[in-house]
Amino acid sequence: MSNSSPTAILLAECSDQAGIIAKVTHFLASNNGNIIDLEQHVDHQDKHFFMRVEWQLNGFNIERESIEKEFKQQVADQLEMNWSIAYSDIKLKIALFVSQHGHCLFDILSRYQSGEWPVEIPLVISNHERYRTLVENAGIDFQHLPITPSNKQQQEEKQLELLASYQIDSVILARYMQILSNNFIQNYPNQVINIHHSFLPAFPGAKPYHSAHERGVKIIGATSHYVTVELDAGPIIEQDIVHIRHNDSVEDLKRKGQDNEKIVLSRAIRHHFQHKILVYKNRCIVFD
Repeated sequence: MSNSSPTAILLAECSDQAGIIAKVTHFLASNNGNIIDLEQHVDHQDKHFFMRVEWQLNGFNIERESIEKEFKQQVADQLEMNWSIAYSDIKLKIALFVSQHGHCLFDILSRYQSGEWPVEIPLVISNHERYRTLVENAGIDFQHLPITPSNKQQQEEKQLELLASYQIDSVILARYMQILSNNFIQNYPNQVINIHHSFLPAFPGAKPYHSAHERGVKIIGATSHYVTVELDAGPIIEQDIVHIRHNDSVEDLKRKGQDNEKIVLSRAIRHHFQHKILVYKNRCIVFD
């Protein structure tokens, strides 16, 4: 899609019933809406319906400020839908949280500065000073908020104030090694994305790759998920694995694992800002 042809993106879910697609497409067609993408999925076990539909705004008969009201009255209320509408020409504002591992931060900033991602990143928050120069050279505000057991709540309140002042939509934990409070998470439901090593369930702790190496694992992986109040149990957006050989060292595992983390997190972020994710019962439906 081009910037000269903005689109609207509907994400919707409801109980499965006859005529859902017909009602939605009739609403769009009767208002001269040109659909450019439509995907749907039915969970037959739960009898639940999911949909993503994107249409061009040029020529659409309903003014943008009235679309949501009209859709609610004409379609969503009748079908008892949970739904949202986003617009392709409105960039998400994203804040990055990072600690001392910078591989995901470097990758995100590279994609951002190259213009690959149509988002805004006005703010990076860290509990260490390590990446200040990198971030400020990218023209992004770097805020150092060190965390101790005694100041954690106070610092988190400062974080929330900064996010509000920049009107941040979503938070990316780019290897941020601090646990967020329930209050923080509830301020950003399904808007905080984390990355961590996975497929290593038997190897918790600070040195999972050492433990995995000692056990001779054949795969390692990474998982990106939305953060919920239950630690590392939020709905999974993206996962992938890399294969390990018998002659790989611990450093090889770290290198392969970090490369995988970068890719998995970047895919998750892309799904998120392209409005391709619906969360249902702690699961992510990710449209193509």
